[in-house]
Amino acid sequence: MCGIAGKLVFDPAARVCEGDVLRMIAPLAHRGPDGRGVYLDRNVGLGHCRLSIIDLSAGAQPMANEDETIWIVFNGEIYNFPELRDRLLSKGHVFRSRSDTEVIIHLYEDLGLDCVNELRGMFAFALWDSKRRRLFLARDRVGIKPLYYCQTGKALYFASELKGIVADPEVSRDLSYNALRTFLDFNYVPGEDTLFKSVRKLLPGHYLVAERGQVAIRQYWDLRFTKERWSKPFEEVVEELHGLLGSTVRDHMIADVPVGVLLSGGVDSSAVLSFAVQGTDKKVSTFTVGFDGDQVVDERPYARMAAQRFGTKHHEISISAEDFWNFLPAYVWHMEEPVCEPPAVALYYVSKLARNHVKVLLSGEGGDEAFAGYPNYPNMMRLERFRSALGPFARPVGAVAAFAGKLSGDDRVERYGAALGRSLSSHYFSRTSGPTAFFNQNAEKFLTREFQESTASVSPAEYIGGLLNAINGESLLNQMLYVDSKTWLPDDLLVKADKITMANSLELRVPLLDHKVLEFAASLPTEFKVKGRETKRILKAAFARVLPPEVLNRKKAGFPVPYETWLRNGLKNKIADVLLSERALSRGYFQKAAVNRLLQADARNGGYAKEVFSLLAAELWHQQFVDAAPAAGRNAAEAGTTASFVSAGMKAGAGRL
Repeated sequence: MCGIAGKLVFDPAARVCEGDVLRMIAPLAHRGPDGRGVYLDRNVGLGHCRLSIIDLSAGAQPMANEDETIWIVFNGEIYNFPELRDRLLSKGHVFRSRSDTEVIIHLYEDLGLDCVNELRGMFAFALWDSKRRRLFLARDRVGIKPLYYCQTGKALYFASELKGIVADPEVSRDLSYNALRTFLDFNYVPGEDTLFKSVRKLLPGHYLVAERGQVAIRQYWDLRFTKERWSKPFEEVVEELHGLLGSTVRDHMIADVPVGVLLSGGVDSSAVLSFAVQGTDKKVSTFTVGFDGDQVVDERPYARMAAQRFGTKHHEISISAEDFWNFLPAYVWHMEEPVCEPPAVALYYVSKLARNHVKVLLSGEGGDEAFAGYPNYPNMMRLERFRSALGPFARPVGAVAAFAGKLSGDDRVERYGAALGRSLSSHYFSRTSGPTAFFNQNAEKFLTREFQESTASVSPAEYIGGLLNAINGESLLNQMLYVDSKTWLPDDLLVKADKITMANSLELRVPLLDHKVLEFAASLPTEFKVKGRETKRILKAAFARVLPPEVLNRKKAGFPVPYETWLRNGLKNKIADVLLSERALSRGYFQKAAVNRLLQADARNGGYAKEVFSLLAAELWHQQFVDAAPAAGRNAAEAGTTASFVSAGMKAGAGRL
């Protein structure tokens, strides 16, 4: 796990200097505190900061082949590298290390751009082929590892984090108002866009090639649903899945440093733990987090139960509303874009605890997206069956139900009626962005006219509809899983997983998002994943023999950060000070009266915590990435409160960049 960055100037007579590359990797130091390196070849420069996990003595980067005609900087882990290495050795390739990084170089020598198809793992890399004068960037299939790029008329820039790119003074920091509007709709920014017009995300399952002044992007993998296991008995497939997950988790245990497990107390993380203890002869450390205060769901008893069952060395931490508030500036700095993901705060504190004991953590992230673990999946399936039965009467029946629910004050009936009247894409957008899709539905009342006029016509339902059309003809469940794998998973959950753990120089691995596991899940019939109200059916069956029933059958919770209560009570005045400040309102996005009404409504009745948190994240993002220089972040993250963060950021200034 590392940070990578670099620059290719299109003019072959130009020169990239070491300072250019060092400037880009400086803001990524938390990703790789164990070393840094730079490679220069006239108009190209590659930079790397290393978190050493495999081959601690000989795995330094940038790394080259024997004749130093091919160089690479790599972030991630390739779990099938031992077998690939053996295959390449049998073909006569000469290795100078035991690292997975070197395997990519020699695989590229054999297969060229198609080498990505052989890699099993999480990765983002930049490979420089000096003979062809070709720069090759690639990102893993699911988007576990981030990779940003910027193409100007003069150069191509890339980095593991957005901060690395905007560190170059030649890169424009002009704000994308369309992306900001999209964030307000989705609570994150899906797809290629970022909040800077000039910087884009390389999509999961894609690679980029820059050669002879031309830049091309290609997709090399997509999630495809098959019927490979539709004719097999359920019990037989359960055994097959059990074996696949066992081997996958064992592969994810490969490391030359201590490995632990992030334990939420749910099925997925407990299942990962059950295999992790089989994949090592050392005692496994587990880590979980709880929250101070009343009326808070506490995961710790279930985590302790799983830890006791598998004999781990268990560690816990508890956080408070004050801890939550103090971390928010650093949260925004590390996330780099305003993502509404409060559980990231819990992840930060528990990964900070873990870093005192291990360098690698395994997580159960992804089980819900692979095997349909969210209750919304069966809810949507029932809704669509009802809508189909009503036929052309669905819309008028829905309108009557919505009106009746509104009159009676029954929110559930009102929402259900409204859902009957929507298209699938419109309702699924509403499902993923919150019950009310507040900023989308209340744009005229909440957003200023100037902000609305500065953004192009954005239709979130059309965006979702385009993804649904890409797999038209698939079952409703598969359509929903596909949409989530293209939006919510890479642009929210995995952003959190990577950037917040890397904030503590800790590598997080997600075995349930191994592409072989995803392809297995995509080959199953619907009833193997969802049957009636039961979700994640086959995954639960695969672990019924090893997990405590209390863990296996409990209601899904995850890391249930009680941020709604905190925002409504102890933090409400602090939030109002930020969102109603002259500084925030002068940006010209939101109407002051509307912001005030929203804060009052949430403080009085609740229900708007996600919207309030989104506004707070957006404002803190502006303070750090627009008002102050991005280089201020590391010092600012240590400064504590929002006020001291801004002060520290302004004083640190642009000189460090």
